[in-house]
Amino acid sequence: MGRYALFAALPLLSACASVIPEAGGARPGTAPPSAPPTAQQPPPAPSGPTRPYQPRPSTPPGAAAKPIPATPRAPLAAPAVPATATTAAEAGVVLGPEYTELGIAHDQATAALKAFRLSCPSVQRRADASGLTQNGEWTESCQAAAGWPDRDAGNFFSRYFGTVQVGAGTAFVTGYFEPEIAASRDRRPGYDVPIYRRPPDLVDVDLGLFSDALQGRKIRGRVDGNAFVPYHDRTAIERGALDGRGLEIAWAADAAEFFFLQVQGSGRLRLPDGSIMRIGYDSQNGRDYVGIGKLLLDRGELQPGQASMQGILDYLRADPVRGAAVMNENPSWVFFRELTGPGPLGALGVPVTGRSSVAADPKYVPLGAPVILSLDRAEPNGLWIAQDTGGAIKGANRFDSFWGAGDQARAIAGGMAARGSALILLPRAAVARLTARR
Repeated sequence: MGRYALFAALPLLSACASVIPEAGGARPGTAPPSAPPTAQQPPPAPSGPTRPYQPRPSTPPGAAAKPIPATPRAPLAAPAVPATATTAAEAGVVLGPEYTELGIAHDQATAALKAFRLSCPSVQRRADASGLTQNGEWTESCQAAAGWPDRDAGNFFSRYFGTVQVGAGTAFVTGYFEPEIAASRDRRPGYDVPIYRRPPDLVDVDLGLFSDALQGRKIRGRVDGNAFVPYHDRTAIERGALDGRGLEIAWAADAAEFFFLQVQGSGRLRLPDGSIMRIGYDSQNGRDYVGIGKLLLDRGELQPGQASMQGILDYLRADPVRGAAVMNENPSWVFFRELTGPGPLGALGVPVTGRSSVAADPKYVPLGAPVILSLDRAEPNGLWIAQDTGGAIKGANRFDSFWGAGDQARAIAGGMAARGSALILLPRAAVARLTARR
């Protein structure tokens, strides 16, 4: 890229510098229909035809799981969060109860300890963007975890961690899973939806290299002549912007199923011979993620309770031409790579585990930290490990729970929207340091 071309574009770049998701295996994330509404007006309904969507369902329809109600623990009383807060340290923390008072089941503690062990190498070398912990504060618990017996997992968390509430403590939790869709490594009849790897002309720019005022800001796009411009959006890609470049790693059968796999950020491809190809997040085109479920609700095209993943799929398939247009209202496009080891991988670069791993905003939760959720829905209640991030998972006490693969995981995650309270488990040295400031 021409250095002068980039300097000329700095005003535009800095205005758009938030579009790159968090580094690592970050997913584009989900914005469920029951998420708190935004003040923005929904864009108008799409007009004009786009490439028709040809439904080829690879999995039988499945309804979202019926919620199991629960009574959440009330958040702790806390000072008002400063309006300027952008991290957990700035939002403030309140000392929480001891782990032993929170009723965590033995099997949850055992699974969480196994997940925590996987996270430790990354946790100890990462800078904590939340401002809550310092690298050396994880050493004692990580060294202990390596040899701690699984059967005594509860005592591990009780001994090495204290709990804190970040800000107001009011939690909102959605769910994600590892989908499985029909696909082929080669294009053939019935498999014509391209799954692309990251294009070589997709460029990430660290604006902090050019101006101290832009430290921490990044932009993603491509070079067009002497200009640095946004990368192709979903509509352009659907219309062939990447055709003929040899970027396809596979071909999906159903465009809507692949759309939702992009939302999840990883998945399994069931090939014609019955074998499985696993794919994971490689990059994203830098365009903002737009949740189509909320758009359809705002327009009255779906009613409350209809905007689960299966409900949206039914809508898209009922009118394939309009379905294609609606999908194109989300300009974000995710690129994938084949995974040959265990997976899917989270933002820490380690495999995420169903019913144990949760995505969080790293500015408010140290990645690798244990999290305790108490919600109005029983399924996600208990102990998790923050091992992933997501494009829509932003702010304090916002989480996305991972449920694994299969029909049950899809049923639970597809309709998950729970509210309640959250506590973060931090090394006792960090808790003592943070609460001493009060």
